[in-house]
This record gives sequence, C-alpha cells and structure tokens, in this order.
Amino acid sequence: MKIQNVADDAFRRYGKVLEGYDFTELLKEMKHTPVPEDVIYVPSVEEMEALPVAKELQNKGYGGLPIEIGYCNGHNKKLNGLEYHRNSEINVAVTDLVLLIGHQQDIEKDFTYDTSKVEAFLVPAGTGIEVYATTLHYAPCHVNEAGFQCVVVLPKGTNTELTFDTAAEGEDKLLTAKNKWLIAHEEAAIEGAFNGLKGENVGID
Repeated sequence: MKIQNVADDAFRRYGKVLEGYDFTELLKEMKHTPVPEDVIYVPSVEEMEALPVAKELQNKGYGGLPIEIGYCNGHNKKLNGLEYHRNSEINVAVTDLVLLIGHQQDIEKDFTYDTSKVEAFLVPAGTGIEVYATTLHYAPCHVNEAGFQCVVVLPKGTNTELTFDTAAEGEDKLLTAKNKWLIAHEEAAIEGAFNGLKGENVGID
C-alpha cells in the first residue's frame, strides 16, 4: 500500500493534525505501558487522565465533555476490522505508526465495505491528530519491530462493555461495545463481530 503522511492534504478528509498541545508528560507516562506481540487496548488510565493536558483535551478537544484517556499498543500489520464512533477520536503517536482508514459514507446499505478503498497514513512519533467521527479506523500498524504505542482519547465510556441488549439486525449488529460500531474481516476471526469487510485483509509490509 502507498503510505501517505497525516501532514498531507489527503488526510484533511479524514482528520487533522492537532496544534497547541504539549504532550510531553503524556508521552513520558506511556513509557510505563506494555507493548505485547499482539495488540492491547485499555480505554482509561487514571495516571494519564490526572495530567494537566487531560483538562486541555477535555475542554479544547471535546468542548467540556467528560473524556477517557487510554492507549493502544502492540504489533500489527493488517487491517482486520474497521470501527467508528459518534464522535471524533484523538490519537497521539508515541512511536511512528501507520493508520489504515476509510470513510463511513462508503459503507454499503448491507453494512459491507470494500477494503480496496482503505488508505494508509503515517503518524510520526509525537504527533497528535483528530480522527473525525466519519473516519473508519482500527488498531494502528507498527513501523518499527519494537511495535507501536498510541494514546487514545474518547468521550468517557466509549469502547466499554455494553450494558443493554442490541438487535441482531441493521446497524445494531455492528455495536460491539459502547459507542463502537465494528465491521470485521473474516480472516481476523473477531468473536461476536459482523464480518462485513469484503476483499483483501489489507496491510503494510
């Protein structure tokens, strides 16, 4: 896949690079987080949410809404799935990493999605980005063999366990956690997920 950069104009349809934040303490706190051979996601980490930048992210990034700050770390080279939320997600790359992303508007009426429409963007280490609500995304891909580390900021409660019943039809069948609609690739064998990604389970070399 051609790997573009989040600084390129092509990324403006998916999100934007954040300016005016000091992520130094956040990046330092991330040094304590594990980088497994697979992928780990933790929605909320108290130590990161206690940092001064958390209040900035809450007020400037989310207009005062309560937020959670967690992380997604590990090793990955494949798409495997695409998810979306009802709101933007803020990512801060601790290491260089690549995001595989698409547009929610390209999901078909039967909730399938053609993976040939996915684009790849490098997020350089230390860069903060806003990923718009209509941007399909999932776990980053690592660039270095040591793996990837990424801070994930979302409205509080997102990606936590569902506490209500959902229908097995329509968009409801994509809801796998609170504020998380997921379309998976069958190759990834994600338990309980709707396998609606059609075509190759794309990735980077």
